[in-house]
Amino acid sequence: MIRVLLVDDQSIIRQGLKALLELESDLQVVGDADNGQSAIRQVEVLQPDVVLMDVRMPVMDGIAATKAICQRFTGTKVLVLTTFDDDEYVAEALQVGAHGYLLKDMPSEELAAAIRAVHRGYAQLGPGLVQKVISRVPSPSLTPTITPPPGFSELTPREWEVLRLIANGASNQEIADSLYISEGTVKNHVTNILRRLNLRDRTQAAILANSLLSLLEQRRE
Repeated sequence: MIRVLLVDDQSIIRQGLKALLELESDLQVVGDADNGQSAIRQVEVLQPDVVLMDVRMPVMDGIAATKAICQRFTGTKVLVLTTFDDDEYVAEALQVGAHGYLLKDMPSEELAAAIRAVHRGYAQLGPGLVQKVISRVPSPSLTPTITPPPGFSELTPREWEVLRLIANGASNQEIADSLYISEGTVKNHVTNILRRLNLRDRTQAAILANSLLSLLEQRRE
């Protein structure tokens, strides 16, 4: 059972999320909070597996709360869920330790899947947010003249294609449609790419791939 804490300053949002998530047999909403400060106290007491965190809230915003939770409670992962897709919010949330950034208009089944993925340690970004991360997250070690990591030359031709599409911000389903393969096969390729390149998650892969996009295009040709 994945224990979830809901953090949002609007009571109706918290109630709605709770009703939706409790339809899932493996998710349990253990508590809620209406601001970041309260969220930190709740995490200390309830020790949830995943926190769904809003951004703009009174007393303490979601970015500050995310930073505090990620520093103090390493067993709890934070997944930002908000209506704001501002570049700065996305970058700051990920920089302070959030495992994902999603928008509230996403389907409930996709939200449940994202919670499960974050619980397993995978980063989650909503549609269209990958390019925002690439453009905003500082990555001085990933410059246009970057030397490819050792595992880069070991990628198979199909993995090159998948990595190129990740660099363009494509989702797993979009990659599957583009390459005429199943989404499950895409997930296997992504797992192999992360292992070969010694990367933590898809977000790191997207940033690296974007920096190496010219090399990817040359290989494609």
